[in-house]
Amino acid sequence: MSVDSVSQAESSPEKEQPYEALGLKKDEYEEIRRLLGRRPTSGELAMYSVMWSEHCSYKSSKVHLRQFGQKVTDDMRTHLMVGMGENAGVVDIGEGWAVTFKIESHNHPSFIEPFQGAATGVGGIVRDIISMGARPVAVMDALRFGALDHPDTQRVAPGVVSGISFYGNCLGLPNIGGETWFDPIYQNNPLVNALAVGVLRHEDLHLANAKGAGNKVVLFGARTGGDGIGGASILASETFDEGGPTKRPAVQVGDPFAEKVLIECCLELFHEGVVEGIQDLGAAGISCATSELAANGDSGMEVTLDHVLLRDDTLTAEEILMSESQERMMAIVRPEKLDDFLAITAKWEVETSVLGEVTDTGRLIIHWQGETIVDVDPKTVAIDSPVYERPYHRPAWLDGVQADTVSGQARAQTPEELRDQVTQVLSSPNLANPEWITNQYDRYVMGNTALAFPDDAGMIRVDEESGLGVALATDANGRYSYLDPYTGAQLALSEAYRNVAATGANPRAVSDCLNFGSPEDPEVMWQFAEAVRGLADACMELGVPVTGGNVSLYNQTGTTPIHPTPVVAVMGVIDTVERRLPSGWQDDGENLYLLGTTRPELDGSAWAGVIHDHLGGMPPAPNLAAEKALAGLMVVAAKDGLVTSAHDVSTGGLIQTLVEGVLRRGVGARVWLSEVMEDGDLDITEALFSESVARMVVSVAREDDVKFRGLCEGRGVPVARVGVTDVSLRGLDVADHFSFDLEELDALHRGTLPSVLGPVVGYQR
Repeated sequence: MSVDSVSQAESSPEKEQPYEALGLKKDEYEEIRRLLGRRPTSGELAMYSVMWSEHCSYKSSKVHLRQFGQKVTDDMRTHLMVGMGENAGVVDIGEGWAVTFKIESHNHPSFIEPFQGAATGVGGIVRDIISMGARPVAVMDALRFGALDHPDTQRVAPGVVSGISFYGNCLGLPNIGGETWFDPIYQNNPLVNALAVGVLRHEDLHLANAKGAGNKVVLFGARTGGDGIGGASILASETFDEGGPTKRPAVQVGDPFAEKVLIECCLELFHEGVVEGIQDLGAAGISCATSELAANGDSGMEVTLDHVLLRDDTLTAEEILMSESQERMMAIVRPEKLDDFLAITAKWEVETSVLGEVTDTGRLIIHWQGETIVDVDPKTVAIDSPVYERPYHRPAWLDGVQADTVSGQARAQTPEELRDQVTQVLSSPNLANPEWITNQYDRYVMGNTALAFPDDAGMIRVDEESGLGVALATDANGRYSYLDPYTGAQLALSEAYRNVAATGANPRAVSDCLNFGSPEDPEVMWQFAEAVRGLADACMELGVPVTGGNVSLYNQTGTTPIHPTPVVAVMGVIDTVERRLPSGWQDDGENLYLLGTTRPELDGSAWAGVIHDHLGGMPPAPNLAAEKALAGLMVVAAKDGLVTSAHDVSTGGLIQTLVEGVLRRGVGARVWLSEVMEDGDLDITEALFSESVARMVVSVAREDDVKFRGLCEGRGVPVARVGVTDVSLRGLDVADHFSFDLEELDALHRGTLPSVLGPVVGYQR
């Protein structure tokens, strides 16, 4: 017999069990024995090992994440229909519509097997959206790779991008935005954070829980195989041991065509009212779905694993419990509706099996080959997992890093030197055009994409009649967070918030993906605690609640962690997508205005990194009140038609914004910076490359000039006229300093990634 029954466990307490190999600490194993009053069976041990992993239980982060729920005002709850703790948050956007969105990580699997790791990351986050009763309408991704010229980056980056594009394109979901960053600190720890967004009517909202004794527990979708076994442990593992005893693939294998059918099947099941709730099978597979459904419903459940449809008959019970095979869902169905349920799954040719039923015992009982292999309180598995208050302290080295400002580094002394620095910054991997990546994604499938790359945020039309839409942006800056994690998290939120506002949408809610090193390192734990505190404080000040998200820990090689990388996604609402604002101007003779205040803030900037290979000092100071005022201004300006384009100023500074504005439509601009320099007592380097917050460049038709300036004055937003658009110029001219023609700018901006990664060659499996 391949498994131990509960009775055998009770009669052999002395038996040694491989808890350490499954990722459990000794004290955790002892706690499991205490909870059960005996040693666990091998099936129970497997279940606890995956459900108590960092990825599933948040055991090291729970004590800090509670701030997101504690620092919430009544105003922030106004539009929040479902908050943290469910598969995804749900936000009311008006007109009877709601939006659900969430961002999660698939970092470690994407290093091991880039294509499948990234592809199944997309598939998993999409299933979270489905389980809320929503139709998925778009995806996004936030990526971090090692140095662009490193050989392994050339393995990981193309594999990740092709995995994302393959899965998303096959699902027929537009990829409307995101970000990509290259840095040696991510060399063996790439970050692959995937976001999905779905729409639903208010009355179609569903939550995943198992209630009602006698209701059936039904597994449907793909068959269960040996892929992804222990995947949740891999997601939160401390090391990658290639020489370990693994006999099954740790990375899941995805089938987007099966998921596409599953989407339509689930939506029909919801529409016909034949399910009480649906839970996706992601991390921890059946272990997670059964325990979470039962725990969330304050009920019990009794199921038989023999009924699970397998594609590998050699799987043991433990492997079936832990398998993370993709494209699977679990439903709770009333007995009288079971036939209707089965008729719908048969219509869609989705394989289905009834595993058991909901009980009122408060116990999760699982049978296999005539034996009881699991008999636990599901809350101890899914809810009452360990909570660690890990020690943390401010790194001793941080004072020295923060004192090492870039201000003393040499600056350009001649127009030629300045032009050369601009060239270097514009063509650096993190500021160069990422079309090598984004052109592999279908941005317009489904016909509702209003904005996508290279605009500041993606935008999707939700209602075809009214034009109601939502905009989304993701942002992070690991350099800032390395210098000051509290500030860095706030700056990530500020930028995503500003990018959404630049489209004319009103920011409304947040999801986050918090990527850090080992929580067992007190310095890393301090970085995490500070980032969470900073993000929670900033969300409260901006009035945007965190609806859910993900924590990814152990992102480090040996003792070297990645830079703290809190990725923040902001969702905003726009009354009609017809009033959306693109990121580049297209008409001749329009005035260009710089909104906001430029300060001499070069520490942590792209200029500091590219020109001086420097990372020190303090990042730009957040100004959340100014961000809120700027966003309010842009919502009104877009609604009143006073602005024809808007582009935020962030990484790379004002020069990056101006260049991207020119390249967006090929319309040139004549720019002067004297007013900006005089007002801020800045030199030309600071005026061009400072990364001060709460700034935006907008284009305004001359007939709207007076009204727009009056709006800025009335709302207290600083405004400076810095240029004019010029169709005949075909380039960028910065008065008294330098100029670039359009062809040179285009070559600088587009050439960097293809010169290293080669031409786009399609989907490489």
